[in-house]
Amino acid sequence: MTELLLIAASGLAREVLAMVRSSGPFDVVGILDDDEDKLGRVVDGAHVLGPVREAMNYPHALLLICIGSGTGRESVVMRLRALGLAEDRYATAIDPSVYVPEGCVIGRGSIILAHVSITASVTIGNHVVAMPGVTFTHDDVIGDYATLASGVSLGGNVRVGRAAYLGMNASVRERLSIGAKATVGMGAAVLADVPEDETWAGVPARVIRRGNSPELEGVL
Repeated sequence: MTELLLIAASGLAREVLAMVRSSGPFDVVGILDDDEDKLGRVVDGAHVLGPVREAMNYPHALLLICIGSGTGRESVVMRLRALGLAEDRYATAIDPSVYVPEGCVIGRGSIILAHVSITASVTIGNHVVAMPGVTFTHDDVIGDYATLASGVSLGGNVRVGRAAYLGMNASVRERLSIGAKATVGMGAAVLADVPEDETWAGVPARVIRRGNSPELEGVL
């Protein structure tokens, strides 16, 4: 079995542990986390071995970054790249309940949890997290570091930008785009393109925040 290190002693790490132990080709050797208070703790049977930089001391182990934030995952990738970690050191974890049709692509470092549906010609980038019950339909393209919470549904030909976040049970109509670092709220129904770095919520979804600006009034 292939050795696997998880990065971040998080709730997502616990979900990944449960998945790979039940069916995956991985032997989890431990968790790395920069929080000194977590050193030596045991998370669902996996020991926290040290800070993230210790990944360089496990040359035969693959890595999965179990941080919920896409920008957080990207930050860790950049730090490890600066230390000389190669891109091929990242695993891809797909729950056995997930069928990946021929012609679909899932990138390195991505985590696809239980009962995700993938149809035809779907492209999922690197370090993407898809929580249980996400639906990808034909020709969807998901950018690196995107996060899709449980129950998200995408129509066909949807584009999700780099490090975007879609909340639980959000739905996106076909042929729309979600911009880089955009956020879509829980249960939102997206009927128009969401620009990058904006937050949209509601039914139908409307903008409630642009970048770091305060919430806009009277939009919901």
